[in-house]
Amino acid sequence: MLSRILLLSVPVLAIGQYVTYRKARSSLLETARQNLTESAVRKSNSIYESVNALKVSVSAASEAAAIKSGSPSEAQAFLDRFVKSLPPTVRCVEVADLQAERPIASTCDRPIFEASASDYWASRVTASPFHNNAIYVSARVPDPIAADIDDETDNPRGETYLNFSAPVYVRADDGTDALRYALTLRSILYQPNEPENRPGSLTGSTVAIDSNGIFLEHPIPSQVGLSVDATANSQRLRDLIGSALAGNQNFLHLFAFESDTVELLAGYTAMPSPLTTGKEGDRWVILAVTDLDDALAGLEPIRQVMFNLVLGLLAANLIATLYLARDLARPVEQLGEYARNVECNTASEPIPESFFIHEFNQLATALNRTIERLKSWAQELEAAWKEAKTANQLKSEFLTTISHELRTPLNGIIGSVRLVRDGFCDNKDEERDFLQRADDAAVHLLGIINDILDISKIEAGTLTVAVETVDLHEILQEAIDLYAAAIREKGLELNLCGRSDDERSLWVRADAGKLKQVCLNALSNAVKFTDTGKISISTRIELDEPESENAVDRRAVVEISDTGIGVEPADFDKLFEPFVTIDGSRTRRFGGTGLGLAISRNLMEMMRGSISLYSEGVGRGATVTLTIPLAQRAPSSSTADVGDRANC
Repeated sequence: MLSRILLLSVPVLAIGQYVTYRKARSSLLETARQNLTESAVRKSNSIYESVNALKVSVSAASEAAAIKSGSPSEAQAFLDRFVKSLPPTVRCVEVADLQAERPIASTCDRPIFEASASDYWASRVTASPFHNNAIYVSARVPDPIAADIDDETDNPRGETYLNFSAPVYVRADDGTDALRYALTLRSILYQPNEPENRPGSLTGSTVAIDSNGIFLEHPIPSQVGLSVDATANSQRLRDLIGSALAGNQNFLHLFAFESDTVELLAGYTAMPSPLTTGKEGDRWVILAVTDLDDALAGLEPIRQVMFNLVLGLLAANLIATLYLARDLARPVEQLGEYARNVECNTASEPIPESFFIHEFNQLATALNRTIERLKSWAQELEAAWKEAKTANQLKSEFLTTISHELRTPLNGIIGSVRLVRDGFCDNKDEERDFLQRADDAAVHLLGIINDILDISKIEAGTLTVAVETVDLHEILQEAIDLYAAAIREKGLELNLCGRSDDERSLWVRADAGKLKQVCLNALSNAVKFTDTGKISISTRIELDEPESENAVDRRAVVEISDTGIGVEPADFDKLFEPFVTIDGSRTRRFGGTGLGLAISRNLMEMMRGSISLYSEGVGRGATVTLTIPLAQRAPSSSTADVGDRANC
């Protein structure tokens, strides 16, 4: 077995190494993606800030007296000093005479001023060259298709130039400022401070694309000026440009721009176009791109460490197997034999706890205890299964009963209302009669629904009672008044015991509404299941002496007896369960949901009382007994003497 464990550990360790490797690779990729996205944002900010800085420098320089003087020597000396203070991205500076259309001072090899700047200034009224709109910015993108560059010999292929032109105003004889000169500065688009694309670097190379999909900056010079449609990633790049122009900052996997075999990782963002000639709201897309292998350069040391770790674990596993085989094999065999006996139900004796290794003794003890608990749980599960089966049967019976109980009053309501609505009644009295029937059916239906809601609240533990001192006789009288008509209609005799002629009160501690509901349920059953004979209601005070010598518990007892169909003694407890009714044709005709006694028992227990049922058998009537705690004192306004109540 231990040999198999050793053999099994090899693929397990290999799988663990693979999973760990993939997890490390995913973590490195996620780190690279986040850093490249942040790098793209930093690059766009750097370009934007450098453009603004050059705008400020050109604006400030255009106000220099040496340039406004018109002296070529002074202007040239100023430009020589000025170009030294500029960043290394600046290639040259030029001052051009707009009237003569030629430079008067320059550090460039050829003229760089563009006539479109004059048209731009002529169409605007500018108070000062320091105003941002006074700086005219244009781009010079190389043409990668042309074999020679005749008009840009000072521009090596692969560099995009930005020209910053500022107007120079000279005070005329009439005291007004006239546009005379233009100061133009030429700069490359971007120059990194350090090498960007190196193994392990999460900075990435800079790629800039305008909104038309033309490369303005690229680590491969031959790609500058090309359209993204000419690359192997045309569709992906178009999607990237659309996402960036929509305001998203994210990352994307690409293939190398000149092939489809090398995978790249790129973070991207968008920045406002610095060009004056660009459309309003025009934006550039800035990418930070790195080779996928460079992003995962830190994975190789992890792979080496994991490989050495697996070899060490295999060696340690082999040594441990050889050393512990004898001491481990025998106890494991015995435990396995015991487990098989338990599975086959042939283990009559518990497993011995006399192994050489202490941990196996603990395992044997735990197994013995577990087996005992499992046996106990099996018995509980069997009992729970039987209860669930019974509950399912009760549910089916309840659904059958409740559907009939709900349908009957609903049919009565619908039938009565439709008769009145359709004008089948002969007179108003007949209409009132049908409406009264509908009202009675609705009240009956409401009672059924209230019972279902009450039992739901009871089972959920949300039903509450407000216990106070109430008059038991008054509550009983209210219940009797509600069923007086039904009793007279069936021709039953009603006997009241335990109440004198002066109707003195019997004060108890209970919730008046809930106690009345219990009395109505008990009286309803008595009337429902009694066709002939009588119904007797009695009250008395019962003294119960508990174990405490100084305490005497006084209780009021109400007994509601009838001469109805009776109950088998074996069914007493069943009738207090929810949805349970007595089976048989003799009770099915009476209907009912089986909730009345269940609700009554819970309500009586919540009021610290009790309810019970007794019958001598079928056809011999039944008695429901309610026990309610007696109030210690009657209300101050009452002069009742509950001690004089006579028993029935």
